[in-house]
Amino acid sequence: MSRHAAFRRAIPADACVSTWYAADRWPIRRFEWPAAKPRGAILFQTGRGDVFEKYLEAFAHWHDAGWSVSAFDWRGQGGSGRLSANRNVGHADDFAAWTADLSDFWRSWVAEQHGPHVVIGHSMGGYLVLRALVDRVIDADAAVLVAPMLGLRSPVGARAGGWLASLMRRAGDPARAAWKGGEKPGARVDRQSILTADAERYSDEDWWYAQSPELRLGPPSWAWLAEAFAGTQALQRDLALARMTTPTLMLLAERDALVDPRAAAAIGGRLPDAEVIRFGAEAAHELLREADPVRDRALAAIDTFLAQRAHA
Repeated sequence: MSRHAAFRRAIPADACVSTWYAADRWPIRRFEWPAAKPRGAILFQTGRGDVFEKYLEAFAHWHDAGWSVSAFDWRGQGGSGRLSANRNVGHADDFAAWTADLSDFWRSWVAEQHGPHVVIGHSMGGYLVLRALVDRVIDADAAVLVAPMLGLRSPVGARAGGWLASLMRRAGDPARAAWKGGEKPGARVDRQSILTADAERYSDEDWWYAQSPELRLGPPSWAWLAEAFAGTQALQRDLALARMTTPTLMLLAERDALVDPRAAAAIGGRLPDAEVIRFGAEAAHELLREADPVRDRALAAIDTFLAQRAHA
């Protein structure tokens, strides 16, 4: 068991949860855990439907190493203001609102924090972080992308999946749920198996939702799904990838059932300064919440990368 396991179900006493307001005054839930003598600052951004509480154990690891750690819930999920009349549906008309939030937050955050300034993004957060870096709306000293959503898994393939999502978006209310529940369609899908082999870490999520039911988010909307397919495909074609020089570490799970690690690896190969580390059949999507052998290897890789590359 991790020596930071006690942090999985408690906000640290010296951390702060507050509300930050985006440029349009949208309420965004913010987490801050300052280090006493910071070696630098990490901004961690979660995936679709996530809340920062799921990553407190990883935050404790970095904080113990001297990093100040920050995070915020994307608008439309967690403790931030929702985007759909049905608060259970993860909706987004345009992902640009998220990169704008990240850009605005980053600008004020960098001014507040001692450098170097590191950004870490998981899943959808990984896509949004890379999009922001490529568009030069944030400028990090180093970036880590953990199982990034740089291509989506689809039973009919990404091209057909994107076409179907776009069709369904136009065929009715674009904010309606794309399926009934969970991370992907299919009544027989075992949600834990696509996220982590660690049953205890998996159960932390439900524990937090039992304490704060308002944090829970269900399936995505058809608009979100269409935007996700279109956005990831556009990024794959973006010639500006070759000009994104931020030192980047990419951690991929080869059997990831939610995002396409091959698409991510292809993008990693086009970045001028990127290291790609692959995990095999032992790892599912949530590498930082996996069983100890996987999680420890992921954290060690991040530690080594930051020691070598994160310099202000």
